[in-house]
Amino acid sequence: MLQERELKTFVDGTTNYFEVAAQQPATVGSPYLVTKGKPGVHGYTGVINVSGKREGVVYFTASRAMLTVLLMKLKETDFSDATLCDLVGEVANTISGNARRDFGRDFVISVPSVLSGDDVDIPMSANLRPYVIPINWRSHSAKLVVALK
Repeated sequence: MLQERELKTFVDGTTNYFEVAAQQPATVGSPYLVTKGKPGVHGYTGVINVSGKREGVVYFTASRAMLTVLLMKLKETDFSDATLCDLVGEVANTISGNARRDFGRDFVISVPSVLSGDDVDIPMSANLRPYVIPINWRSHSAKLVVALK
């Protein structure tokens, strides 16, 4: 089970990403534990598998609209699916990379895999209980999901 300070590492990594990359802070809703089933996803999801001292998955999921506005803030003019996939993978990788820095070298993260669509199934061990961290940026909502043991 994640401790509050560990969850805070992911929250801080997420808010930091938006402050630095988008130069506009994101707000974080109250994290909650999913006790049945899996959290839903938005249109684009960047998934990081974690192994080593902790095992599980971390993913960032956002809508096309949110990622498009984020690309505009980054002065990008290509809004293709490939670019949106690259961006959601970058966000997930940055958040997880910051957590790796805090947790140490025994926190091993994979290269991000990116899924698109609203009905994707994130591979996750049945014995994991995911925490969902709601992310609000401008008028958009996203989720960071942390499922580690």
